[in-house]
Formats: sequence, C-alpha cells, structure tokens
Amino acid sequence: QVQLVESGGGLVQPGGSLRVTCTASGFTLDYYAIGWFRQAPGKEREAVSCISTKDGSVTYAGSVEGRFILSRDMAKNTVYLQMNSLKPADPAVYYCAQSWVRCRASPDDYDYWGQETQVTVSS
Repeated sequence: QVQLVESGGGLVQPGGSLRVTCTASGFTLDYYAIGWFRQAPGKEREAVSCISTKDGSVTYAGSVEGRFILSRDMAKNTVYLQMNSLKPADPAVYYCAQSWVRCRASPDDYDYWGQETQVTVSS
C-alpha cells in the first residue's frame, strides 16, 4: 500500500527555520520523484520543490529558492524539506506527493499525496 506521511510542521517565528519530512512506504524513491506543494487559505495549491529519481536533481519555486533545501535519504525512503528564513508568505499546509520517475509541473500529474502538515509563521 502506497503511503506518504508528512511530519515536522509547526509554529516558527519570522526568519526562523523548520524541517518537514515526507516518509514514503509501499514504493521506493529509486523510481519515484517526490514533490512538495503548499496551499494557503483562499489560494491555489502551488509547487514548492521537487526531487527527481535517478540523478536526484532538485527544482525550486522562485519564491523559495535560496531559502529552502530539499534532500532525501534513500535508505530511509524519506525526503526532507529544510525551510530557512521563513517569511509571512510561507505559512500554509504543506503536502508531499509522488510522481513516476520525474517531477511534474501540475499537481494533477502526481499520483499519491500525503495528508498534509501545517506550517505557521508568526511572532
């Protein structure tokens, strides 16, 4: 059974850091890309970052590039999104999702999704 479980969300002050984790089961990261998305109230779901299979290349949305770092631990079948210098524009529910082999532009092209983790930025 394919499952993605996010964890690590929470409350952080502006400028602070937080790491969210996506732990996969039922499939291996050797063949599937993992994307992170976020959705703020009243807004559409947007892509944040993605790591592809094979070469492990990573892409970032312009709004987070230079602040967020995506990495993975193949042995643990886990992907980490390190979020630094968090801004008031970053709070949202964050999701990870699975895609066959490569990262996709549209959330509709991802097959399985985790349940979400909330990130709040407030002083």
